[in-house]
Amino acid sequence: MPSLELPAEERLRAGDLIARLNDMATAVGPNDCHWPGLTAYRFTSPQSAQWAEVHSLSLCCVLQGRKRVTVDGEEYLYDPFNYLLFTRGMSFEADILEASPQMPFLSFVLQIDPTVVRAVSVDMAQRRTTPFSRPSNPGTPKAAYVSPLEQNLLGAVLRFFGTLNSETDRRVLAPMYLQEITYRLLQADQCVRLLAAAHTENERNPVTELIRHVRARLGEPLTVADMAHAVCLSPTALTNVFTEATGMGPYQFVKKMRLDRASVLLLEQEMNVSEVAKQVGYASVSHFICEFKRYFGTTPRHYREAQRERVGLGFASATERRSHG
Repeated sequence: MPSLELPAEERLRAGDLIARLNDMATAVGPNDCHWPGLTAYRFTSPQSAQWAEVHSLSLCCVLQGRKRVTVDGEEYLYDPFNYLLFTRGMSFEADILEASPQMPFLSFVLQIDPTVVRAVSVDMAQRRTTPFSRPSNPGTPKAAYVSPLEQNLLGAVLRFFGTLNSETDRRVLAPMYLQEITYRLLQADQCVRLLAAAHTENERNPVTELIRHVRARLGEPLTVADMAHAVCLSPTALTNVFTEATGMGPYQFVKKMRLDRASVLLLEQEMNVSEVAKQVGYASVSHFICEFKRYFGTTPRHYREAQRERVGLGFASATERRSHG
């Protein structure tokens, strides 16, 4: 808990952060928030140990109560205003040690975008006289350890939480404060762990993973949130990575894959337009026809007729040349 000896302004900020998280975590257990990748937790009684696996680089901070986490057989206790960094693929056991209806356990988990870590660290390196970069041979960072939520980081988290109730603030300000949170973490004692984890996640190829995932599910409804979950990224991170790699967002790319697949089905399968639309994930035939026409410049039916006629003419010309040869 923040010390009573803290200056009044810092005590107020700590109290504001607890109050905001208390408003966000209204139900016992995990609470979805207005930001993908952010989960708020409330418990009103101690909880026995449960195993879990981390699917993305995450900041995990306790604001009220007490928690124990066991990683690789080693126990880590953390109290209010301390945090752990969890890395993708980490397995751990966690139990809540202190919680009551009068003083509920409150914590949050926030996914950290590895691409933002990389961008912020590069910018820090360019602006410092002393080089700032990932150590060329940092060794194996410790599996986990507890760090204090220092005041600059606390302020960044508070500002980020303050944007979540306004759609405009979420769109414009929230990404800026997420960058500040990343910046503050990179100035703290878990900097090496954060850089190493972000480097490892950046070496994955989420674009290839997503294309494989989408190809197997073209006939199913697919949202950006669904696709981001499939490759363990936030929707914002997925959009950034995918756009950088392909020149288009994931939603536009899925539409392209669907329409390209539809053109193949029209020529190779004896399906009517309605059946083709369903096969590639369109619930509305009229919407499919409209999208197809916008993409290919003609309706599915005319496309099939024109392509088959072209193939037929090509075959006739080829056989005619052979017969005269």
